[in-house]
Amino acid sequence: MTRSATIDRQTRETRITGQLELDGSGEVRVATRIGFLDHMLGALAFHAGWDLTLECRGDLEVDDHHTAEDCALALGEAIDRTLGERAGIRRFGSAHAPLDEALARAVVDLSGRPWPEIHLGLSREALGGLACESLTHVLISLAMAARCALHVDVLRGANDHHRAEAAFKATALALREALASVGGGVPSTKGSLGGTP
Repeated sequence: MTRSATIDRQTRETRITGQLELDGSGEVRVATRIGFLDHMLGALAFHAGWDLTLECRGDLEVDDHHTAEDCALALGEAIDRTLGERAGIRRFGSAHAPLDEALARAVVDLSGRPWPEIHLGLSREALGGLACESLTHVLISLAMAARCALHVDVLRGANDHHRAEAAFKATALALREALASVGGGVPSTKGSLGGTP
């Protein structure tokens, strides 16, 4: 069974279309008109092993916020749809990813209960036209829409580009592990995932 979803999210602020295939080969094409956002979402999809096409036309004349947030929400919603009842997945994943002097850790639980804890420690105002606060918000929005607990901490690093990229790569590797197909039923002692703890 293929785990894929069409991405189609339209608001007054953004129009996002695309396709997600969780069991892909890392073929990625992201076009948001924000270079650094393309870079981060591309790294996320590639290192998670997904095939992803995502195109966004957003109100960049306002700022980057709506584009960054809505792309993350659209991608998270697509992940959620591919999982259905979440049967047969590993559910938990964790990873560290370095990028030169920077080191990031990500831990994920595809529990159906969203809880983002994102601590990137970025000091610059923006990276490549994308506000650094939007990078944190992308990971928060992704976790909320995918309905997962996501903990991301950048443990060290002097360069904000490296810190951000390490965080997205660690998130990708943790998601890849958690999304792995291992067979069996729903990985929960309750027999179902989602709802309240």
